[in-house]
Amino acid sequence: MVFVDIFVIIYALILGSFFNVVAIRFLKKESVIFPPSQCPHCNHKLSIFDLFPVLSYLFLKGKCRYCKTVISPLYPFGELLTAVSFFYIYKSIGVSLELIPALILTILLIISVLTDIREHLILDKVTLPMLGLLAITRLFIGSEPFWYYLLGGIAGFSLLFLIAIVSKGGMGGGDIKLYAAIGITLGPSLTAMSLVLASFVGAIGGLFLMMIGKVKRGQPVAFGPSILIGTIIAYTYGEEIWKWYISFW
Repeated sequence: MVFVDIFVIIYALILGSFFNVVAIRFLKKESVIFPPSQCPHCNHKLSIFDLFPVLSYLFLKGKCRYCKTVISPLYPFGELLTAVSFFYIYKSIGVSLELIPALILTILLIISVLTDIREHLILDKVTLPMLGLLAITRLFIGSEPFWYYLLGGIAGFSLLFLIAIVSKGGMGGGDIKLYAAIGITLGPSLTAMSLVLASFVGAIGGLFLMMIGKVKRGQPVAFGPSILIGTIIAYTYGEEIWKWYISFW
């Protein structure tokens, strides 16, 4: 099992490097295949020694080997985020069919976090194909009938759409479609929990950022990271949280 755990972490780090490329190039409306990986500042083609996840960043002290320009810490962040998220989902759910929709949703959430942090955008180009893939997956995999997950997708979309109307644009269209994907994966009850948890995490995170002077009051903060945290907690511990809540009252 230790070998499998190590394999999952290494594979996830490599995928995280690719997700960085997807996020950056989709935001720029560029191909993820061509050109090969290059420095975004001097455009020098990167060698294999520049592309080791996290390690290359540390070895190069966060700078390009060729032009010495500072490399954004979002690169190792994306790699580590993917490794932690994948490993957590794998250990929580285990090797089962449910791991398939879990990992598909996790990939969507990670890429959404990376685009949201960079440009405050959650891209339809990523969300809509993954939403379709998750819907197809739920036709064959799940402990509940398909209509239950479909209801979750409708509930997720409707909740965020209502919040967007009430807040007069405080919630973006990307968040609304993302929650449709979350809903069709989790179902209605866990989707509602995901939103509550994400809102709580977002509020705490926003206060912390204001306290350390990173954002000012009224300044928009990326909601993607909070959605990822809230959704993964709801996915893996949602049933236990509901049982605790019911017994508490």
